[in-house]
Amino acid sequence: MAAPLRRTRRYVMLLVLLGGFGIVLFRLVTLQVLQAAELTVKADRQHQKTVSLEGARGTIVDRNGKVLAMNLEVPSVFGVPTDVDSPAKTARVLSPVLHVRANELEQKLRQDRRFVWLARKLDPEQGRWFERTRVEGIGVVMEGRRFYPKGPLLSHLLGFSGMDGQGLEGIERRYDTELQGEKRVTVLQRDAKGRTVFSKGQQTEQAPAPGHRLVLTVDEVIQYIVEKELDNAVVRAQAKSGTMIVLEPYSGALLALAVSPRFDPNVLSNLSPDRWRNRALTDAYEPGSTMKAILAAAAIEERVMKPDTLVFGEQGSMAIASTVIHDHEKLGWLTFAQVIQKSSNIGAAKAGIALGDQRLYQYLQAFGFGARTEIDLPGEATGLLKNPKAWGRRTVASVSMGQEVGVTPMQMVTAIAAIANGGQLMKPYVVSEIRDAQDEVMRQILPHVRRRVISPETARAVTRILEGVVTDGTGGKAAISGFRVAGKTGTAQKIDPRTGTYSDSKFVSSFVGYVPADNPRLAMIVVIDEPQGEAWGGAVAAPVFNRVGEQALSYLGVSSPEPVKLALAAGGS
Repeated sequence: MAAPLRRTRRYVMLLVLLGGFGIVLFRLVTLQVLQAAELTVKADRQHQKTVSLEGARGTIVDRNGKVLAMNLEVPSVFGVPTDVDSPAKTARVLSPVLHVRANELEQKLRQDRRFVWLARKLDPEQGRWFERTRVEGIGVVMEGRRFYPKGPLLSHLLGFSGMDGQGLEGIERRYDTELQGEKRVTVLQRDAKGRTVFSKGQQTEQAPAPGHRLVLTVDEVIQYIVEKELDNAVVRAQAKSGTMIVLEPYSGALLALAVSPRFDPNVLSNLSPDRWRNRALTDAYEPGSTMKAILAAAAIEERVMKPDTLVFGEQGSMAIASTVIHDHEKLGWLTFAQVIQKSSNIGAAKAGIALGDQRLYQYLQAFGFGARTEIDLPGEATGLLKNPKAWGRRTVASVSMGQEVGVTPMQMVTAIAAIANGGQLMKPYVVSEIRDAQDEVMRQILPHVRRRVISPETARAVTRILEGVVTDGTGGKAAISGFRVAGKTGTAQKIDPRTGTYSDSKFVSSFVGYVPADNPRLAMIVVIDEPQGEAWGGAVAAPVFNRVGEQALSYLGVSSPEPVKLALAAGGS
């Protein structure tokens, strides 16, 4: 009995061992084969921390390839609070390096988290401190920081991007999708004790594609000329601000856009949104007498006036709708061309009345007032153009001389460009090409005609009138030696918000025009807000047109066809 019993026990033990081995083998197959992928992911989660960073943002260049906005790789500092033994001590060490208050750093390092940003996109010198010094639980990764190598140049046009790489203003905002690069992933390894390993050799990165490259229509040299002369004019006039735009009349391509005072997009601390607002697009103002150029186009196109039609100036004073319209000088009989050249409010009112409210309104709409120009920039305002149903008894006269209507500088310069190019309203634009990382053209933006507003014959007639503004009228200081200049001055009283009436001391002075008048290369507008002292547009804004035009034409190699005799006049609007 003993031997069979022992054999039975051995068989049972063998079966138990085989069963145990089978269970172990089954478990091994399950772990190593059936659940391998799932367990690998869990292991990675325990030993790795994935940090998503924005990809390299695309560069922005001017029409000649000069870099206006680019990315630089700079250090960003993060912490792993679970690895920091003494948050208070670590915060005190890092505070003078990161320029962040110690209590703020300590608060972040006491969080029950595996990753927290301490400071983003530092100066390279701050990053070098971490190369020399190891702090437990603190690491550094490289991120792209937007850099504008020209500083304040083109600041209102370019705008800027935020800490996470998103475009916040200007071109950076309008073309944010195109400029953004692919997200970059940094993987931080953790050892068996759960501590983060910061060695560069243990960081792996997915190679991201950078954002697209934008080629602008802007010329950096012309932009520099515009900003220099505009800044000088604002300082001389002790003005609140100034705006200037330069367009190609036949294409609508933007050559320069400046707002003064400027700002540096590399240094945005302590700046209010009012400082970086693009007033060329966002701020509507009453244009004053510059609107008479548009009135002339409408009146001649509709044949209610000819350049030689005689208009009586009422000796400088005319009653209308229980109010009185005044001119800056007593004028008798004058031609319609002289009405525009001498900037007669009374003559303009009579032309507007001859047109009638409906036709005047239709031409203002046709020239783009009361609607966005659709330029590829954010924040554009529509201005103010009321429907004739809401007009009062004096509105036709007021609108004809540039009151009771609000325009943006961009609207006014595109309208004058339509006269310059023979009667076609162009869509202004600032980006001409979008290129990929291999510099291949992905998209090309071509000139776009929105509509024809006047005939070429009318455009030529108005051009001759506007030339007279410079040779014999209020715009003498806009004259450029050797070139035919066409343009119109404007001096508009601002509304006093306290009284709701026109101010006697606050004005908007402007000049809008084009050169050469016979074959325009540049359409330009200058707007000076609240100049002190002499406020006439012919005295404050016209000289800026002259100085910019003279330098820009020389730079572009536009030669003077022949000397032009100019009779310079002073005064007027």
